[in-house]
Formats: sequence, C-alpha cells, structure tokens
Amino acid sequence: MKQVQSFSSKDRKARFQGIAKNHYELIIIGGGITGAGIALDAVTRGMSVLLVEMQDFAAGTSSRSTKLVHGGLRYLKQFEVGMVAEVGKERAVVYENGPHVTTPEWMLLPIHRGGTFGKFSTSIGLRVYDFLAGVKRGERRSMLSASETLKREPLLKQDGLKGGGYYVEYRTDDARLTLEVMKEAAARGAVLFNYAKAESLNYDANGRVTGITVRDMLDGAVKNVSGTKIVNAAGPWVDQVREMDKSKKGKMLQLTKGVHLVIDQSKFPLRQAVYFDTPDGRMVFAIPRDGKAYVGTTDTVYKADPARPIITVEDRDYILKAIHYMFPGVKITAADVESGWAGVRPLILEEGKNPSEISRKDEIWESPSGLITIAGGKLTGYRKMADTVVDLVAKRIQEGGGKAYGPSVTKTLPISGGHVGGSSQFPDFVRQQTEAGAAQGVDRKLAEQWAQMYGSNVSVLFRMAKEGSNQAEASALPIAVLVPLMYAIEQEMASKPVDFFIRRTGSLLFDIEWTRKWKQPVIDYMAAELSWSDAQKAEYTKELDEELASATHPAAHEPPSAPSVSKSYSNKKLSS
Repeated sequence: MKQVQSFSSKDRKARFQGIAKNHYELIIIGGGITGAGIALDAVTRGMSVLLVEMQDFAAGTSSRSTKLVHGGLRYLKQFEVGMVAEVGKERAVVYENGPHVTTPEWMLLPIHRGGTFGKFSTSIGLRVYDFLAGVKRGERRSMLSASETLKREPLLKQDGLKGGGYYVEYRTDDARLTLEVMKEAAARGAVLFNYAKAESLNYDANGRVTGITVRDMLDGAVKNVSGTKIVNAAGPWVDQVREMDKSKKGKMLQLTKGVHLVIDQSKFPLRQAVYFDTPDGRMVFAIPRDGKAYVGTTDTVYKADPARPIITVEDRDYILKAIHYMFPGVKITAADVESGWAGVRPLILEEGKNPSEISRKDEIWESPSGLITIAGGKLTGYRKMADTVVDLVAKRIQEGGGKAYGPSVTKTLPISGGHVGGSSQFPDFVRQQTEAGAAQGVDRKLAEQWAQMYGSNVSVLFRMAKEGSNQAEASALPIAVLVPLMYAIEQEMASKPVDFFIRRTGSLLFDIEWTRKWKQPVIDYMAAELSWSDAQKAEYTKELDEELASATHPAAHEPPSAPSVSKSYSNKKLSS
C-alpha cells in the first residue's frame, strides 16, 4: 500500500506547494462522486493518483441530489432494462461497502385511477425490477390494497386510490458518501485537493496531453503537474474542460436543474417515503429524514452558471403544488418551507427529448490528445463507472509502454468509515460504539449519533472529545459541535464554513436553525485554526450568508445564461 496521504485542511497549503515534484500516472479533474470513485479504483490497482476539484469536494451535483442510491425503477418505464439491472446490483454494493452512509428505505408507490402506473403494470414492473436488480428476499416488493396503502401513509390522496406498490430504495448522504470514498483513496495513497482548479491542459510536441496547470483557489498559487493519463470527470463542467482541449465535438452535455424543499414534520407529518405522480405526469419523491420531510425534484433545462444553481419561486411553487395534489389535507404554504437546495444534472444531450426523458446513462469519450472524459451517469453507478474508466486508463498506459495493472478490487472494498464487517454487522457495531463512547464520557445519544454517521471512524471522534473538552469552553462550542468541526478540518479537509455546514454535516439543508445558532462560533474557530486574515474571514462569512439566503429565499427569476466555469480564485490580493 502506498503512503497514507493527509486529508487535513491544516497542512493543505504546504502539501499543494509540493505537488509539482511528482509525476502521476493518473490526474483526475473533478471531485464529485465520479472522480472520487476513479481515484479509489486507480490507487487500489497501484497507480499514483492526483485529483483536483475547483470547489469543495462534492460541491456540485454530488451534494445536491435526491440523496437516494436508488435502483432505477423509473428506467423500466423508459425500457432501459440494462440500466435497471446494473444500478440495482450496484446499489447493494454501495450499501455493503458503506452502511454508515446508506440506509434501506421502504418506498410507497401509490396507484391512482388515471395515474402513471396501473396496478397490474406496477406489480409486473416491480417483479421485473426485483429480478433485474437482484433484490434480497427480505426487500422484495409487495402489492398493497387501498386500505393497506393508507395505513402506511394516511396523508395520501384517497380519491381514486386503487392500492400501492411497496419496495426498497436506499437513502444516502450524497456528500458524505463522496467524502468517505475520497478518504479511503487518501488512506491508500491518492493525493486529493479541493479548491484547486485545473486552469489549462499541457501538451507535448505531438499534441498529446501530458499534465495540467492547477491554481490554488484559496491563495492563488499555481503549479504545473505532469501525468501519464488525464481523466475529465468534471460533471457539469466536462464540456468546458473539453473546450480547453479543443475537443468539444459531437455529443455534449444538456444540464438540467433539480430542486428539493425541506419542511418540518410538525407541518408535514409524513410517516413514509412516497414516490408519487404530479399533475403533469412527472414523478416526485417525498422522504422523511430526522424530523423533516424533503420533497423533489423538478427537472428543467438549465443554462446559467452551474456553480450557483438557485431555487426560483416557480420551482418552489411547482413542488408545493405537487404536495397539495398528492397530500390534499396538508395545508403547506411557502412560509412552511424551512430550506431547500438546487442541483444541476450533467446529462448527455438528446435532441427532441424533454429533460425527464433524457437517459441517465454514462458515456466515455477519448479525444485525439488522449484526454479521457466520463460524462452522464448516476450516483448509484459511480463504482462501476470508475471500474470502466480505470480499465481504459490501464489499457492506454500499457499500450504506451507502461506497466500492466490488474482488475478493479473495489466491489468488496469498504470505504472510509465502512470497516464494520458489512451491513449485517452495522447495528451491533453501533451498539458497541455507543457503549464505548459513553464509557469515555460522551453523552450516550451523541455517541450513538456519531457511530451512525461516522462508522468505523467514530473512535477518532471519541478521542477528539476527550482532547477537546478544554477547547469547548474557550471556543463557545459544545462538544456536539466542536468535535465534528475538529474532525471536518483535520480529517475531511473542510476549508470554509460552507464546507462544514453543507457538506460535512448537512445542517444548512436539514437543520437550518442549528446552522444559524452556531454560525459565528464555528467561523471564529475556523479562522483561528486556519489562520485566516480579516478579509478572508469576511469573505467566507459572506459566502455562508449567501448560501443561507439561497436556501431560504427563492429568486424571482432564473439568472441569465452564463458560460462561467466558476468565480476566480478568491484571495488574489491576499496571497503572501
């Protein structure tokens, strides 16, 4: 195994200074779930790997999804049988390798007269789905009568209700899943940087791509790094990278936007996850999570800056209308929406199809320069996509006279935090760690919460709790906030307040009052730990305030179309 790489933001600047000293067999542009999966697959085959992400890890699509590792039931409707079979099987792999970030969730599919799904077609469809996806015996579908359907979710529209299908999906924390894959790659020797933008591609005399010029977006430092193969896994930005390579020809992306709203369960007492029809024939999820219910998604063509998708009044009203349609007794108003998020899906353009009809399949493109691009795809299929990409990388390296690499080993490889003995052992693991934490003086409920969230890494948090008791008083932060913050900085490369509140804890999305309450003490702590200037502190505070506003105040209109890749690095005038 290669040397474990640091994943701390405390030594990030010093490590960035050294990246040009090495030649990497693989450089990956893009730090979402696809890039993370490629990094882990490649490093476990023995390749030297560098990954750069211009924002925070998972800041794009990979923290803004419906947060389901789902088996692709909707693709049966489009007769994409192969996709159902593949993502269904991959879903089980993702769960086994990271049961702390993935949870089985029974999903109710209500069947109404005149709806998208009929009772017979749903029964057949779910049976085919069980078969194709290799669903475990205990998780196979059942068909429910109208009364059984209402028993599971009494809020459903009763008019025209014929029954329901009942099947298992898998709920996840998409950003934390991405981080855990990244951390496992770092533990095995991959070099990974957030806030590091590939500004240009470098070529040899024959026009073959040989590396990248990368800029540290936090202090403006620039390095030239060489690599044998370069993979473009930039999600919504893959076409911009292809433009840099002068190879944006043929197929290209069609970005679509998806919006979700979060409502407290005191206002929307949803008992059960539901996948339901909307008045316009689309399907929407309503999912309970930790005292909240979140509902989405929309699906509209998106042409503005993919770095800053926003919720519009029209998006919000569409989802509220969908809630009123399927849950008519729930009198939700705009004032009841606590927060929400907008995300961009990088789909492959198919002329003449509306956004909901465009395939979610992934494709790999090779340019004349040797740049490999992975486009499209789904969260659920990230590991399989990585396997396919790294197979191609390995083949090209060997063809160029390099060494041979073996096949992928990630199918049975736990991700960081997932070293708990598999999904069947996870409940026992949580019980044992809850006792261990309580024995070390951590509140029992908090110990259990940490064990569920951080999996096999929880012992690090228990140790930090012991070490951080003095800091808690000085920082005005309780252990319940301080320890996850220390862990985010030292073990998960959180560099800004938005990283902590959105992608390390999810609190800005699912517990916005917690975010508001601890905002200032967290900023003060991070400023001291990471030696921010006053100007940096002001800028990062403003950035968090903008995210809070975006989550809670829909915009009147979509912003104008923008070719922007992202705003320029933030502290040009501050770099020393």
